[in-house]
Amino acid sequence: MNKRIRTKLVMTALSTAILFSAASVPAPVFWNAQTAEAASTATIGTIQSSVSFRTAASTSASRIRYLKKGEQVTILSQPNSYWYQVKDSNGTVGYISSKSEYVKVSGSSSSSSSSSSGTGSSSGSGAATQPSSSSVESVIAAGMKYLGTPYEYGSSRSTTTTFDCSDFVRQSFIDGVGLTLPADSRGQGTYVKNKGNAVTDWRQLKRGDLMFFMSYKGTSASSYSGVNKSTATITHDGIYLGDGKILHTYSKESGGVKITSIAGTHWEHRFLYGGSAL
Repeated sequence: MNKRIRTKLVMTALSTAILFSAASVPAPVFWNAQTAEAASTATIGTIQSSVSFRTAASTSASRIRYLKKGEQVTILSQPNSYWYQVKDSNGTVGYISSKSEYVKVSGSSSSSSSSSSGTGSSSGSGAATQPSSSSVESVIAAGMKYLGTPYEYGSSRSTTTTFDCSDFVRQSFIDGVGLTLPADSRGQGTYVKNKGNAVTDWRQLKRGDLMFFMSYKGTSASSYSGVNKSTATITHDGIYLGDGKILHTYSKESGGVKITSIAGTHWEHRFLYGGSAL
């Protein structure tokens, strides 16, 4: 075999070896500031009933397995209102429903910590404490599942077939984080105000805050110009979603629980104050 042929064969063999080695090395996992922040703020969730553990945030995604009641998972993030990204005890990362019937997030307020009178006196320095994003999203996800539920003034607090405004807010917090708020909007307003984090400019609200409103007097700002809002009576409330939208229910004609834009509407003019109940 001459020198030229032998050199060509050696080069071919080396090229094949290099290609094979590159194909067999798994793709690297990059750890950036975003994933580091997610890990540092991770919380623990306890499975409440058997739930699908999936490869993506979709019911059509492949199921890894079923998580059993009592299992604990680390909540890494919440890509939307309906799903948590979690890591199980084996280190497997996947997605589960964020509904409170399937998972309870640690650190959530319990019903025993609330007051039926709405005084909120035990909240102390609540203004300095920011609610966890997982708790906020759990409340919103709980409320979103009731979209379209019919409105009924004075609805029963023992069923979820109909809601008035404060009943809907109360049920969302019960389902989402196990917190039982006062039964009416004025009591809920007092509860939030006594936590010390109320603001009168709705644009300063954070996602998940409660919004409180006075009675309807008209669609224009001038209809409310002479009103002393610091003493006005609360007649309506709902959950702020961010981006200028509120999740609430206010009449049969409106279609029950729905999402409404605030800016430039009578809701903006009627707004009294708002803040976190968590």
